[in-house]
Amino acid sequence: MITELNVEHLALLIALEHRAQSGTSETQMLAALGSQDSCVLGWWQDEQLLGYAIVARLPFEAELQAIGVHPEQRRSGAGRALMEVVLSTARGWLSERLLLEVRAGNLSAIRLYQRCGFSEDGRRKGYYPPLPPQAAAGREDALLMSQVL
Repeated sequence: MITELNVEHLALLIALEHRAQSGTSETQMLAALGSQDSCVLGWWQDEQLLGYAIVARLPFEAELQAIGVHPEQRRSGAGRALMEVVLSTARGWLSERLLLEVRAGNLSAIRLYQRCGFSEDGRRKGYYPPLPPQAAAGREDALLMSQVL
C-alpha cells in the first residue's frame, strides 16, 4: 500500500533512509514533509514503512528528488509501484515532464527508470563524490533523465 506521508512519519522515514541509503538528509526529508510543493510517498507492507519517494512540484515540471527502498525489499516491485504513484502525482499537478538524476553506476535504478519510460537527457561529469567503499576512486557522473507526461 502506498500513502502520502506527513511530519508524524519523520522518525520512520529517517530510520528507513538509514537502511535504504538513497542519500537524502533528515533536513531534506523534513522540508519535503512540510512543503505544499512536495509529496512524500510511503510504501507500506505489514504496517512497516519499507519504501519512500519524494517528488517536488516545479513551475512547469516535477522532479523526483529521492527514492529509497529497504534493502531486503529491493526487486520486490516496490520501486516500480512508487514510480507509478510519482508519475500519477506529477500528472495530477499538470506537470509537463518528470525530471530526475541518478548516479551513473546505479544500474538497477537506471533500468527501473528506463522501464518506466524515462530517457537520458544529459550527464554531469564528476558530480557525485565516491561512496565509502570506493573512497579512493574518482567522482561519479550523474545521469539526467526525464519523461514527458
